[in-house]
Amino acid sequence: MNLYRLLQKRVATGKPVRVGLIGAGKFGSMFLSQVPTTPGLEVAAIADLSPDRARAACRRVGWTEDRIAATRFVDDAGAMIAAPDVEVVVEATGHAPAGIAHARRAIREGKHIVMVNVEADVLAGPLLAREAEAAGVVYSLAYGDQPALICELVDWARACGFPVIAAGKGTKYLPEYHASTPETVWPYYGLTAEQAKLGGMNPQMFNSFLDGTKSAIEMAAVANASGLTPAPDGLAFPAVGTHEMAERLRPGNEGGLHHAGQVEVISSVHRDGGAVKNDLRWGVFVVFEAPNEYARRCFAEYGVVTDASGRHSALYRPFHLIGLELNVSILSAALRKEATGAPTGFRGDVVSTAKRDLRAGEVLDGEGGACVWGRLMTAGDSVRRGGLPIGLANRVPLVRDVAVGQAVTWEDVRVDVGDEAYRYRRAMEGVFGG
Repeated sequence: MNLYRLLQKRVATGKPVRVGLIGAGKFGSMFLSQVPTTPGLEVAAIADLSPDRARAACRRVGWTEDRIAATRFVDDAGAMIAAPDVEVVVEATGHAPAGIAHARRAIREGKHIVMVNVEADVLAGPLLAREAEAAGVVYSLAYGDQPALICELVDWARACGFPVIAAGKGTKYLPEYHASTPETVWPYYGLTAEQAKLGGMNPQMFNSFLDGTKSAIEMAAVANASGLTPAPDGLAFPAVGTHEMAERLRPGNEGGLHHAGQVEVISSVHRDGGAVKNDLRWGVFVVFEAPNEYARRCFAEYGVVTDASGRHSALYRPFHLIGLELNVSILSAALRKEATGAPTGFRGDVVSTAKRDLRAGEVLDGEGGACVWGRLMTAGDSVRRGGLPIGLANRVPLVRDVAVGQAVTWEDVRVDVGDEAYRYRRAMEGVFGG
């Protein structure tokens, strides 16, 4: 609640919080749009594969030519990270192996790292967070993205003394989405391929939002940061409105959860495609419990919406603002030395799962592609099966067939065992064990 006050103190000293941004895509651009209206926060440098594209992004979000001229635009992220005037590094590439490399470089250089790249966080975040802690720097999930906002709600409930029953987010889900490919994705969004192209929309990225992969990745991040855990069968995507979360998101015979303390994603549409009343498609939630009879009575006295027992309630936020809210993570790291969510263990994982019958010799095309989607699993189940993480399922050849709906394992593919991301991931499994 005091971030702005702390920032004004930095302004008074003449030492602004200086950021190095890696990746000027949509998330990065949304962050950049807020910089001119945040005195005390400056972007020292932007690293992008195309510096000219990054400059164009700055113009598009309203930067003046003077501000652009005062910012370094480079294609060498490593050099930017090492620059002495960068205090906080924002990793917003969305590429898991690159994210791991950038985060490790930032940690070695003594820089705080805000990991917009949730794909990298889910692939090896627990080990990255441990490295950062040992180095005395902050490793943080990105505020504005749903995992950090969910973690904030969980923290609120626990700090108040309320046991957490469930937490998660909303999305639009139907089972058929799991088979969607970049070639079939646009009709699900009500678009033609031509309309999507005019809008500069990446079909593989948008397909990862649709086919269940992104939901799995985000819930794995929440599990690893909050201590909540996935159900053994992964996400169920129950169709639930905000008015019925407390009643339906309970464990056992009482509701739709496998256990108390679960991560889950709720759908904004029923399985027949009909709209859910009071849906939470863009939002996040936490379901919590009154710990005693007195608290239950207080719920009733203050108009808290509960289940039939009066003991369970839900708090939710109806939307999230992505990069427009990223300043909260940056300032929290720089001014408080505190993360807005960070992995504390390896509890959830996202395993590549065949969208169709796959044949030996095919090359997997990664998250949102035509071959696999990411299924949420408990980390223990993933490690026991030898599941191939979705973050390493790109440009990897199959050495044997995998039936539709089956998990792809390490033994099903030929990996480059010398690859740094692969080695770091396997090291993380060795340290945390699932």
